[in-house]
Amino acid sequence: MDTERERVLLAAAHAVTFKPDYMTVDKLEAATRGHGALVIPAFAAANSLAEDIFCNIGAPEMHLMNMTVVDASAPHLPLDSVIGKAVGEAKRAGAEPANAALIVATLAYFSGSCARAGVPLGNRKLGAIARMHAGGDRTSAIALTTNKFTHRVPAFPAYLAIYEGLMEKRLTRLDGAVLPPFVAGGGVMGHAALGEDYNIPELARNAAKVGTEAMMRSMEGAGTTPYPLWPALIAAAVTMELVHPDAMLGEEFGKFGEVDSAYLAGKGAVEAAKLPEKLHMRGTGEEYETARLVGDFGLILKDIGGPSVIGSMVTNELFAGFQESAIIGAGFSGGPVNVPLGHLAGDILPALRLLLANGGDVERTAAAIRDYKLASFIDPELALCALNTIARKAEVANRGSVTEAAIRASETVRDRAIYRRAAKAYEALKAGRSVEEAAAALDEEKKAAVEERGSAALSGFTGKEIRFRFTGIAPGARRTDPFTAKFWGFDAKISYDVTIGGKDYHIENLTARVIPEYALEGKGRDDPDMGTAIFVGAVLTQELQYSGHTILNVTVPAAVAAALGTDPKVAAKLAAKGARLTNAIPGAREAAERVAEIARAVYANLNEPGEGEDGSPA
Repeated sequence: MDTERERVLLAAAHAVTFKPDYMTVDKLEAATRGHGALVIPAFAAANSLAEDIFCNIGAPEMHLMNMTVVDASAPHLPLDSVIGKAVGEAKRAGAEPANAALIVATLAYFSGSCARAGVPLGNRKLGAIARMHAGGDRTSAIALTTNKFTHRVPAFPAYLAIYEGLMEKRLTRLDGAVLPPFVAGGGVMGHAALGEDYNIPELARNAAKVGTEAMMRSMEGAGTTPYPLWPALIAAAVTMELVHPDAMLGEEFGKFGEVDSAYLAGKGAVEAAKLPEKLHMRGTGEEYETARLVGDFGLILKDIGGPSVIGSMVTNELFAGFQESAIIGAGFSGGPVNVPLGHLAGDILPALRLLLANGGDVERTAAAIRDYKLASFIDPELALCALNTIARKAEVANRGSVTEAAIRASETVRDRAIYRRAAKAYEALKAGRSVEEAAAALDEEKKAAVEERGSAALSGFTGKEIRFRFTGIAPGARRTDPFTAKFWGFDAKISYDVTIGGKDYHIENLTARVIPEYALEGKGRDDPDMGTAIFVGAVLTQELQYSGHTILNVTVPAAVAAALGTDPKVAAKLAAKGARLTNAIPGAREAAERVAEIARAVYANLNEPGEGEDGSPA
């Protein structure tokens, strides 16, 4: 039946989804070509790789492109064309050469390419192949830096620790001063007992250990948590600059051809960082040996050139594709908190692996992505909305089966999220409630869901029963300026009640009082559960702080109100004021105004007679 309600809901849904940029306050257009987050170049490269792997034209043998680096006596390999195209797409989407090389080498590795060939003459390394195709400059691992965890730590501490160990002769039993001439540098050492059974395993493992420890202590010294992934990767890279990269190890370490120096470097780094022995890919459940992974990435990173911190950041988010991402200090986009869209690359590796597992079947891949997203987030509905937004924006750069799978995984959930909000806003407005009240009701619903689902998720994570309730969310934790008074996300005054294993805590002003007192003065550190009380509040506060990634609680009520006759500017202003939690940072009101204008125009046109309805020719 053609009713006002039907037309209003249709107008609102069309307006809200008119373009991806209207779904968020994150600066998506800037990320497509500008100097900023590299999530869109990562999607672009993944699409390129997927389309070459699952080539749908030509001979059957081309249907699955050979991605392996092989010991071939040939100037060009199939991998060269695949990587060359992928780095071109990453650069076209905004990545500079070294960052494009790092993105593509990471994706190619997880698409089935090995990290090295190792033949003496045609010595191909995946990192070097990607760097050369990208046109990046050669440099050492000194150019590497950790992901930004408030601060970032360059590779210098790993170099310092490793080279001090070398000068003090602590990293291997072998003292080069005692070697007769013509032993080091040739086959009687490098591919014989002294090298492969003694010196190389000791040097690789010990160097990576001390390098990893130095990176982690330096992170602590900078006042940040020593998340272990990047210290291990950087230490492995510095080690692989030093150690013979193509040496196979003695039989005590494993079968010939399967255990190399990179593996021992990875093992030393993993031991020092206390990383889990195995990692598992989301969606597929595939198991990876962490030492092999870290060692191989050491080999890749030593040749990759000089990626910037945002190159490290997007690589970190790619590693969020592992189920253990929270444990290893990988990206934030694997959950349970929804993050700004610039970080949302954690579904790219699972999508590629699922496509490989499903023979390129996009529908089966999409179903698996949807399933693990629904199980991994405090607010899975908005997690899928956010994925839909970034995948649709990524298709501005290029299209392919990775973004198609992401869109298909999320589209129905996104549509339901919009419809549900539009119906509630319509009913509220028709019942005489204001736009501000309608928007506020949606935000209160979100807060209650975060409290309930967050309590359950964090109970599982900590192994203790947790019950959580916000008692205050406001700006002005410590600042007095008008800007932060308007947007609470920049100076959040957060208070809450939390019960941990039956023990009650009240936290008053988390960010400006409780955390500094705990960290700087030691207040509460004698209570083993106080750290958990802070951790729980930090997680759930950030779930709300980052709400700008999906602003439906602002745009949908504004669109519905405009369709019902409210001036779009007024509708947007009132909706932004009402949805104060979603309106944590600037931009929602402006987007809502544009959405409201479109909704009003669509609704007006729906009320006009269609062509042919007034007797004129159709």
